[in-house]
Amino acid sequence: MTMQPRDRLRYTAPSDRPRHAGPGGARLIVWPVVNVETWLIENPMPRQVLSPPTGAALLPDVPNWAWHEYGMRVGFWRFHALFARHSIRPTLSINGSVITHYPRVAAAARDAGWDFMGHGWFQVPTHRIEDQRGMIARTTQAIADFTGRPCEGWLGPGLTETPETPDLLAEHGITWTGDFVVDDLPARIATTHGEMLALPYSVELNDIPVVMIQHHDETELPRRARLSAARLLQEAEGDAGVKIMCIAIHPYITGVPHRIAALEALFDDLAGDPRVAFLQGTEIAAWYRASGDTA
Repeated sequence: MTMQPRDRLRYTAPSDRPRHAGPGGARLIVWPVVNVETWLIENPMPRQVLSPPTGAALLPDVPNWAWHEYGMRVGFWRFHALFARHSIRPTLSINGSVITHYPRVAAAARDAGWDFMGHGWFQVPTHRIEDQRGMIARTTQAIADFTGRPCEGWLGPGLTETPETPDLLAEHGITWTGDFVVDDLPARIATTHGEMLALPYSVELNDIPVVMIQHHDETELPRRARLSAARLLQEAEGDAGVKIMCIAIHPYITGVPHRIAALEALFDDLAGDPRVAFLQGTEIAAWYRASGDTA
């Protein structure tokens, strides 16, 4: 019988969990995630920056496809320079097809030591995939072949899942996912192929809701991140132990000229704080498992 999310996750209050020591004495683990995708011109766009004339959806949606394409051609390279300057290796949430559609982007991330997290094959909701098992197999294999390392992490396109998705992911070697945004620390998810970790991805420190849905300016995401970091550090320096903060960004949103400087200033601040460590998803999962926490 397929389990529902509430059946997969065991509830624990913060006071019920052991106090974790951060790697290298860090009080806050920052998990930067860069999302790169393939948008199919023959499909409705995953999101729009320009509403269609008279409100009628038109295909092909060239302006919104081109909006995303700018991110892959230009915005990504601003991210690449930012992280290289601070010697930060983020996690790359990547549609498997990006490897062949945008080989220059994929190779730059691989060669810089970024951590590849499967993100579907195309940017299409999981619910619309007829052969979900085949899509997962194709994506994980493409990433493994390209990087020379197993694909261990997964983020559904738009964080979408069906009830059987965790079981299918575990079947294909996925050991952690960002789809269950439920905690400031990893949590354990039951599957038919053993336990998987839910890493603390973010739907609030994320440029899609902040900029494209809530229509804030370029300062809002960094403002929220600084507020979050301050509070998590306060708790960590009390009796809570280390906490994790994810910052999720997309090249076509935060990588544009009028937003990138605010993001750069945020990472300048975080990188200058000795209490902060930047970890990849695979590193966070390994660190947490080594802690022996079963919560």
